[in-house]
Amino acid sequence: MKLTPLDIKKQEFKKVMRGYDPVEVDTFMDMMADEFEDLLKQQKEMRDKFLELETQLRDYRQIEKTLQQTLLQAQETTGRTYEAARREAETIVREAEGKASKIVEQASMDLARMNAHIVQLRGKKASLLGRLRVLLSSELDLIKTLEMGGDDVLDRTASHGTGKESIELEGVLKNMDNDNTPQAN
Repeated sequence: MKLTPLDIKKQEFKKVMRGYDPVEVDTFMDMMADEFEDLLKQQKEMRDKFLELETQLRDYRQIEKTLQQTLLQAQETTGRTYEAARREAETIVREAEGKASKIVEQASMDLARMNAHIVQLRGKKASLLGRLRVLLSSELDLIKTLEMGGDDVLDRTASHGTGKESIELEGVLKNMDNDNTPQAN
């Protein structure tokens, strides 16, 4: 049977002759009932506080579980994102290396083509300079001959590198006059 403070206050004992002092027993019983009542109040408060803390603990455990799941999902997402970014970076690097290789190959081909063109142009330049030297040499020889008064030599000799069999003095002088006269535009 459970005792309540009221049970303690109402408890009565038999009166016997040599027993305890009833006033002292009643006083003690009242004090004990008050103390018991305080203990019951404290127990109820502790039980209420315990239930409140237990509810908070359950809530905190649920929050902790949710946070752990969120953290795990964030780690997985971060891992997937990192892996996707790494794969994309590798793809970009491979594409860039391929493009760079093509650019280098095209530049090498262009360089080879330009070098060949430069060699060809140098050959043409050398040929043109040689032909100009021969032509100028022939023309200088012709001028020297004309200065020395060798009109009869011109009629007898073949041209000196101009590609003509003979040079008519009058044609040369006519050409020289045409070159010196200003032309009307």
